[in-house]
Amino acid sequence: MLNELYQKLDERWIEMVKIRRFLHQHPELSFQEKNTAKYIADYYKDIGIPVKEQVGGNGVVARIEGALPGKTVALRADFDALPIQDEKDVEYRSTVPGVMHACGHDGHTATLLVLGKTLHQMRDTLSGTVVLIHQHAEEYAPGGAKSMIDAGCLDGVDVIFGTHLWATEPLGKVLYRTGPIMAAADRFEIVIKGSGGHGAQPHKTKDSIVIGSQIVSELQQIVSRRVNPIDPAVVTIGSFMADNAFNVIADSAKLIGTVRTFNPEVRDFIEEEIEQILKGACISGRCEYEYVYDRGYPAVVNHSEETELFIQSSDLVDEVHTVEEIEMQMGGEDFAFYLEHVKGTFFFTGAKPDHVDVAFPHHHPKFDINEKALLIAAKSLASATLHFQEKHAVSETVQK
Repeated sequence: MLNELYQKLDERWIEMVKIRRFLHQHPELSFQEKNTAKYIADYYKDIGIPVKEQVGGNGVVARIEGALPGKTVALRADFDALPIQDEKDVEYRSTVPGVMHACGHDGHTATLLVLGKTLHQMRDTLSGTVVLIHQHAEEYAPGGAKSMIDAGCLDGVDVIFGTHLWATEPLGKVLYRTGPIMAAADRFEIVIKGSGGHGAQPHKTKDSIVIGSQIVSELQQIVSRRVNPIDPAVVTIGSFMADNAFNVIADSAKLIGTVRTFNPEVRDFIEEEIEQILKGACISGRCEYEYVYDRGYPAVVNHSEETELFIQSSDLVDEVHTVEEIEMQMGGEDFAFYLEHVKGTFFFTGAKPDHVDVAFPHHHPKFDINEKALLIAAKSLASATLHFQEKHAVSETVQK
């Protein structure tokens, strides 16, 4: 069945590309993906696949029942875009000002739609059930995964597989990791409340910018001096705002940043340490502060048996030339929530565009992918799905 499935996917690669380009031209931001969700649902309805809409928000879930007994495998693709102006000079450039697919979610969606269509047409020889999870709002916490799970998208699911097109890695390479692969991603916001005044009379003020600058410097010492060096962690200030005239000392300053960790104890520790630094700096500077720490996605932790199964199944895909273990990534992904509920694995599919030495990174205004990677992603997910069914069918036969 796998070779037949591969052949059908080869024949439908152009359809994947057309879908991807249409979605690329019509991106929608997280939690606003009404038209994209409708497009996905209509695609399945048109070919007779049962579909549920508005799952946990804008989520869409389709279900393919094979004619043969077996397990239930879930495959997930996200479909939200980013608030970035598309600067590519291509015919499929975004038509929505200030919004673009700068992370490959359009490709994820196209891959899963056509794979779902192909599996549905082969359902007479398909074992078990395949659940196609099209998830909204991956880019912006609290994300769509948790609400979709709460709405039942994983009910009865035995295993889940997901992939991310990775534009900075060569075509034909897939990357995996057993255990933690992507970090927990948190957000914090700090407001320093001082007392402003004339820039020529700093002694009559409580300078929120100076205090904020001290805090930025001290925050860097959390990772370098207070966290065990064997525990990966990042503390980054991404925004420091205190807009005023050149000769005015600001009343207040706002700092916004992110924390990335893998160890839950380190995550707790850093949250507490940030506040200890705030207390000390604001006592010294006679200021007050507000501090909000928002927990985002937990770490993505792949399960060992399912990851090993994926490695084995990747060898069956001719277009995959390299299967390589990747180092832990400090980026976040709400696929983590699925893996907290069922076993599975999340992997990266190389999608570096042709004829470039260095690809534009994800979330860049000129980001693009090699569309041949859509086919590799589809075959990799298909191979993992069928290999999982085959393995468990053999296991059950042996037990009997």
